[in-house]
Amino acid sequence: MLSHRQIWQAIDALAHRHALTPSGLAKRAGLDPTTFNKSKRQTADGRLRWPNTESISKILAATGTSIEDFMAFTRDVAGDLAPPRPVPLIGLAQAGHGGFFDDGGFPVGSGWDEVEFPAVSDAHAYALEVSGDSMLPLYRDGDVVIVSPAASVRRGDRVIVKTREGEVMAKILARRSARVVELHSINPAHEHRILPLSDVEWIARIIWASQ
Repeated sequence: MLSHRQIWQAIDALAHRHALTPSGLAKRAGLDPTTFNKSKRQTADGRLRWPNTESISKILAATGTSIEDFMAFTRDVAGDLAPPRPVPLIGLAQAGHGGFFDDGGFPVGSGWDEVEFPAVSDAHAYALEVSGDSMLPLYRDGDVVIVSPAASVRRGDRVIVKTREGEVMAKILARRSARVVELHSINPAHEHRILPLSDVEWIARIIWASQ
């Protein structure tokens, strides 16, 4: 049985995974920004307030999170989440070299290191170590981002993109049509990119980052 504490801390954990505040998570889902505020979690006389199922459904859809992953957050709060498992790790700059990914963006080959990460539904999730300043101010040199090639990708998601020429970049997906992909830079000092879809080998969503 889920407790009030579990469900609210799972929402907080989901927001943290996507580098959002609870208010930012609510806004991304099209909800009132105060929906998940601390002050909304109990009444003035101390009665507990619970988030409704519609709100939870909207934040799962907005972040591309499965109900299984959301429930994993509640188990983590309860202390019975499965132990972390190793996922493949390489440097972001190294990822552009041949032999590390198949055509769909799934990790293959040798040369990978490993990092421990709590279990996720995508068995093919992998980690990239950030280098340089291209992802500032969100991610710093040395931070690790976890990428899920199987996760659905939506407008506004932070993504890793690999071009057919071997360039690998971290961007925000602004728009994807049948012909082009529009990518916004995380670092405002770097230009946005518009790429012909034919030039893109794959796009995978960032689902978590060390901070």
